Amino acid sequence: MAQQVSRARKAGPGWAPPNPVATVCLAFGLTLALPAGIRAADSLEYRVKAAFLLNFTKFTEWPAASFAAADSPIEICILGEDPFGAALDQIVAGEIVNGRRVVSRRIKQAPTPKSCAVLFVSQSDKGALKTLPPFGPGVLTVGEGEDFVRHGGMIAFIIENRRVRFDVNRTAAEKAGLELSSKLLSIARAVE
Repeated sequence: MAQQVSRARKAGPGWAPPNPVATVCLAFGLTLALPAGIRAADSLEYRVKAAFLLNFTKFTEWPAASFAAADSPIEICILGEDPFGAALDQIVAGEIVNGRRVVSRRIKQAPTPKSCAVLFVSQSDKGALKTLPPFGPGVLTVGEGEDFVRHGGMIAFIIENRRVRFDVNRTAAEKAGLELSSKLLSIARAVE
């Protein structure tokens, strides 16, 4: 009975919605700690990163010219070896962001213009940013490791204290015509 009264008080007149930054942090899964040594395709690390990829679409504004048509989906493309396995497909299944379906796709070479809104560059292709042709406007590039943003990538996943975090290269995003939400920037580990 005491627990029921306590819950009612929390949801009653004195209850306040959570802090927006805390809500964004929870949405991005920043509170999930990673067990040491996990690297399998369906590991917790890559499930968390897949959730981040989906959430990046919610906090990025693309120019209309980035899409082939008004009903084109937001494609999250994986370039090179796929570390996500089925996790990414499961996370984006049925998702709609700004009126567009979100889909995932694996590719072996640079995407054609207006095909990928988010391009995850696998560790197996970490030198790809130096050798690939420009992707054109509206492609959010995501990779792993601090060097990724230093070499022109826009968002880099970083493991810090066994948690998935990310750094942002805001200049690279702006050059591609992308507007990253201030909420996204506020929870980044570093913004360059």
